[in-house]
Amino acid sequence: MDFSGQVAISTGAASGMGLLFAQNFAELGGNVAMCDVNEQVLNEKVAEINAKGKGKALAIVCDVRDYNQVCAARDKTVEIFGRIDIMLNFAGGSSTRINQVDTTVYPEFPDVPIDIFDWGIDVNLKGPFYFDHAVLKQMREQKSGLIINVGSIVGAEGCEMDLDYATSKAGLMYGLTKSIAQYGARHGIRCVCVSPGPILTRAAMAKLRTLAGRAGDPQEVIDLCLFLASDKGKFINGENIMIDGGRNAMCRRF
Repeated sequence: MDFSGQVAISTGAASGMGLLFAQNFAELGGNVAMCDVNEQVLNEKVAEINAKGKGKALAIVCDVRDYNQVCAARDKTVEIFGRIDIMLNFAGGSSTRINQVDTTVYPEFPDVPIDIFDWGIDVNLKGPFYFDHAVLKQMREQKSGLIINVGSIVGAEGCEMDLDYATSKAGLMYGLTKSIAQYGARHGIRCVCVSPGPILTRAAMAKLRTLAGRAGDPQEVIDLCLFLASDKGKFINGENIMIDGGRNAMCRRF
């Protein structure tokens, strides 16, 4: 694949799959705006990509919960690179895990302080919604573009504790992705959701069952995103694609 001359925005890009996409995309010749709240690590990762001398990376400190910062990230990308071809919404995570909720103090969903769930909905649902809304204005002018939302198997399975995560991911997988695809079609814009199952971004994922008998490698998710962004993926639109080793096809027993 050759992404020379193309421009992507990747959120959550200082680590995890947001970073891995940026590294792959630049390695294949593309330019990438990397958005994250962790300025120090973000700058280090951008410098590493630029040192390789292939596609260029741009560091943008951005809190996806703040629409003004999201618009500023869009504008900076266009100012430096001239366009936006691909939007990747990787920023997100489990609110109870990231905010280190003590389950001995807050053992069940109704016990968890609501501001923890506010954080989760803001990052996992409003963040992608904000970025999609912002970049569509640029893509509409170009009459082209691809938005990739990132869902989760949890959006299909549900979760009795992280209800904000399950709700947010389901919203991306079905409501937001299909709606943007419908709107974008008249402007040459596609929207697809990629929904991973257990992926080895952390060790605990190895314990979750799949029909494949293993958790996925993060690179497998990125390979799918790159395929969707390439000329070979142009007929895929408005769809939620599970990449879960068959977990969604398994019988669910409680």
